[in-house]
Amino acid sequence: QVQLVESGGGAVQAGGSLRLSCVASGNFQTVYTMGWYRQAPGNQRELVASITRDGNRNDADSVKGRFTISRDDAKNTVYLQMNSLKPEDTAVYFCSAYIKINFYTTNHFWGQGTQVTVSL
Repeated sequence: QVQLVESGGGAVQAGGSLRLSCVASGNFQTVYTMGWYRQAPGNQRELVASITRDGNRNDADSVKGRFTISRDDAKNTVYLQMNSLKPEDTAVYFCSAYIKINFYTTNHFWGQGTQVTVSL
């Protein structure tokens, strides 16, 4: 069974930093694109940043220059370094990964979410 487990959320003042981590565990072959999404109350889930196995990144305009996504394939882990946080970054952040679990099957997995709260 494949699981994505996030850590690193919390409460911080505006201008502060947080680093989120997400580890993929279980029985699988390859982790492809990994990413972070977020969902604020009353809003739809939105992409924050993603990174392919080749290292190609895609960042939301709202976080460019402030957030950096990276991955460590030896640890099956994706990170999100969040700097210059703003109150509007407050949301539940979800880890996402496309994972090849056998020769025939690649599935999309989600983490359970971690709360990030930014106060003035």
